Amino acid sequence: MNTKTPTPGINTLLTHCGNDPRDFFGFVNPPVVHASTVLFPDAATMAARDQKYTYGTRGTPTSDALAEAIDALEGSAGTIVVPSGLAAVTVPLLTFLSAGDHVLIVDSVYHPTRNFADTMLTRLGVEVQYYAPEIGAGIASLMKSNTRVVFTEAPGSNTFEMQDIPAIAKAAKQWGAVVMMDNTWATPVYFRPLEHGVDISIHAATKYPAGHSDVLLGTVSANAEHWPKLLATHHTLGACAGPDDVYQVLRGLRTMGVRLERHQQSALELAHWLEGRDGVARVLHPGLESHPGHAIWKRDFSGASGIFSIVLDGGGTEKAHAFLDALTLFGLGYSWGGYESLAVHVWLGDRTVAKKDYGGPLIRLQIGLEDVADIKADLQRGLAAAGSG
Repeated sequence: MNTKTPTPGINTLLTHCGNDPRDFFGFVNPPVVHASTVLFPDAATMAARDQKYTYGTRGTPTSDALAEAIDALEGSAGTIVVPSGLAAVTVPLLTFLSAGDHVLIVDSVYHPTRNFADTMLTRLGVEVQYYAPEIGAGIASLMKSNTRVVFTEAPGSNTFEMQDIPAIAKAAKQWGAVVMMDNTWATPVYFRPLEHGVDISIHAATKYPAGHSDVLLGTVSANAEHWPKLLATHHTLGACAGPDDVYQVLRGLRTMGVRLERHQQSALELAHWLEGRDGVARVLHPGLESHPGHAIWKRDFSGASGIFSIVLDGGGTEKAHAFLDALTLFGLGYSWGGYESLAVHVWLGDRTVAKKDYGGPLIRLQIGLEDVADIKADLQRGLAAAGSG
């Protein structure tokens, strides 16, 4: 007789991970603990810091609940919670890089990550080098004796190139480098980086975990080997998130699975529809068979989220603005992962080794939770305006 407890489904896990109501008198959600000072029962305990909580920057029941939930989703040894998605990038880079080190960063990376690398890391004496997203195992040719970190992101920001994460991780490990991945697009619902050789998984929890465009937060999860050093740096920097924001993200997690399912379904339907529309030259979505990285996505990922890009059929900024200004349902704004649809004209002027002429303006689309028929109608308005110039 098999008495092993079955692995829960993702929505069951999202519903129950992170806290036990019995720890808080049966209340379904954990308390929102606002804390700086924590009292000790006596001088000896204070001197030894011999209790679970010692100061607000080092964790509370609220931050622990979210960290434990993310660990359950990631399969990680530990998770830190930081004030923003960008902080989730910068804290691990500061943890594992020192003056004289070399870091390899994918050239399709989120622009604020590049900005941090090109300014702060360079100023601190770190050698920064970018690599092409499609490099795969070929990254071994770029590794140096002082390469300490390989920073990946899949799919790539704005242009959605896929990376062969297992191949990159295998090559990097042979040189002793720490492999990091910004996994915000897929979330651990659709991709678990640590199961593919990654050491550090990074998320802008601002996006799908929060889900309502009203919270800034980041999480960083590490495997057992690298967790102690990550935690120590987090304590040193004091980069802790506020309890109300932490609670909002924990609450958002409960519905993230069903929201992602809707985002995915709508985005794929729209991506397929857009492939056949006049005025659209290309659709950049790894879930489409036409995408160059589709085979990698299908092999490694179990789903797709709700953000992708389209290339308009020729033209420049004026045509892009005509498309955007004709939209009435889509908001024009940065970020993504919320319940509403958003659109932005993509700028690729920061690329160094992955430069490419797409032949027309790139428009990034965040597909929200609106009815697909209404989103199609709005996109059609945009295409009609772009084509009338």
